[in-house]
Amino acid sequence: MPHLLAIDLGLRCGFATYTAEGRLLRYRSTNFGSKRRLRDAAWAVLRDEAPLAYLVLEGDRGLAEIWQKTAARQGAETLQVAPEHWREALLLDRQQRSGAGAKAAADQVARQVIAWSGAPAPTTLRHDAAEAILIGLWGVHAVGWLSAFPERIAT
Repeated sequence: MPHLLAIDLGLRCGFATYTAEGRLLRYRSTNFGSKRRLRDAAWAVLRDEAPLAYLVLEGDRGLAEIWQKTAARQGAETLQVAPEHWREALLLDRQQRSGAGAKAAADQVARQVIAWSGAPAPTTLRHDAAEAILIGLWGVHAVGWLSAFPERIAT
């Protein structure tokens, strides 16, 4: 069964993997520490998500190129999304007025997605993993794996 991997890009990346049913399978945050270590790890990260059909990226375009090239070699299609697009789809206007407010709202909505999906509850949830969860939810909707966002998700 194919997967979609969403990445909140940075040297510290948030990752969220979704099934073809549009459900969150797993999520995490990883600090690569340097661009070189990220480049060296990209192949293994994507290989571990096999079979990977889609890669959805948000963030630094320079880092995105590393992931896009690796995904192309593994046969996955790549989508890039600007933060305002997924936030508009998944957060209320008042939650987007400040960066801090958007991060807090992303945490809350990501926890709803985790519960809705039946994924393991986090002991802590870093903001990059929370945002990756929402980027991924936007992604499964964008590629047609979900026809609508779950009613239990706040918007």
